[in-house]
Amino acid sequence: MLTNLYMRMQAVWLTFRSRLENEDGVIATEYIIMLVLVALAIIAGATYLGVQINNKLSSTGDSVSGIAP
Repeated sequence: MLTNLYMRMQAVWLTFRSRLENEDGVIATEYIIMLVLVALAIIAGATYLGVQINNKLSSTGDSVSGIAP
C-alpha cells in the first residue's frame, strides 16, 4: 500500500516537474509578443513616414499651384 502511494506521488511529481521544465509554450508566447511589437513599430514608422511625405507633397503642390496661371 505504501509502495503504491509512493509510486503515485512520484509519478505526479515527475509530471508536474516536466510541465515546469517544458518551455515550448513560453517560447511561442515570447515570439508572439516580439512579432506584435515589431508589427507595431512598422505600423508607427509607416504612419509617420506617410504623414511626412503627405506634408512635403502638399507644400510642393501649393508652391506649384501658385506659379501656374
